[in-house]
Amino acid sequence: MTNAPPETSPAKADRQVFMALAARATAAELAPLEALAGPGIRMLRAPEIGLVMVRGRIGGDGAPFNLGEATVTRAAVSLATGETGFGHVLGRDRDKARLAALADALWQAPSTREAAENVFAPVRARLAAEATLAKTRAAATRVDFFTMVRGDN
Repeated sequence: MTNAPPETSPAKADRQVFMALAARATAAELAPLEALAGPGIRMLRAPEIGLVMVRGRIGGDGAPFNLGEATVTRAAVSLATGETGFGHVLGRDRDKARLAALADALWQAPSTREAAENVFAPVRARLAAEATLAKTRAAATRVDFFTMVRGDN
């Protein structure tokens, strides 16, 4: 038996990317999704706050150990068309967890997937700008070492 990761389909991988994007978006960035959903949104799981254990490994491949706990908020919604969405976000933001679940449900519905993707265009742009800024700041601290050769030793 190997520890190989399970096979993922392209649709599953796309959904995972979209849900990760929803988790990194702000509640204000997710707010336009409510207009897309229209009436008939049913809360399957009201936003609830809990704790998860964060595990770590020394060196990335050592024995796992419990690092500590993190606060997480989760929610689940269902659309009138039958799609079910789940949202999990770090922290205690109930509205953001509900909106992340709504984003997941809207992304699954073929009729609203493109509109949901369009709502995330500013989120993608913000995250790209933050990544560029982080790279620029890191590059400013880079030190290049070189060796000078003395003679023909």
